[in-house]
Amino acid sequence: MEPCDLYIVRHAIAAERGEEWPDDTKRPLTEEGIARFKEAVGGLAWLDVEIDEIFTSPLVRAKQTATLLAHGLGNKTSVKTLEALAPGHTPPQVMNELSRTAKRHRIALVGHEPGLGDLAAHLVGAPRPLPFKKGGVCYVAIQGLASRRPGELVWFLPPKVLRRLAR
Repeated sequence: MEPCDLYIVRHAIAAERGEEWPDDTKRPLTEEGIARFKEAVGGLAWLDVEIDEIFTSPLVRAKQTATLLAHGLGNKTSVKTLEALAPGHTPPQVMNELSRTAKRHRIALVGHEPGLGDLAAHLVGAPRPLPFKKGGVCYVAIQGLASRRPGELVWFLPPKVLRRLAR
């Protein structure tokens, strides 16, 4: 089993739910969300984060966040959709789909709460979900995508800290 670095990323600030966006899957990021996440990605660059593959939920706001992440890191990798990152999937479903799809070992997963908090807790053996702010990133080192052993929480940063690192 090959060790794996997982960067778990909650989508940036999106348009509010409501009459303007009756289909929640199509809600986009706001201008503020885009600007703030671009800054946060600068913090990831400052931390020398390197990502080989980016997987995203099929929802618009997550896809937009994943694209900003790829561009901000100067990443040549394409953004791929992972259905299990859509709301309503369990951590084992995410990891099973990821282990069948991922080819590399430095991976970003872009999705939604509460699923990402549950996934991070599952990966590190925490008793409760880890609470992600919009645009927040968690770095977990695991033994391999199919490993049953808990991973190591290397760091978990809110977007405000990432933006500060970028300055």
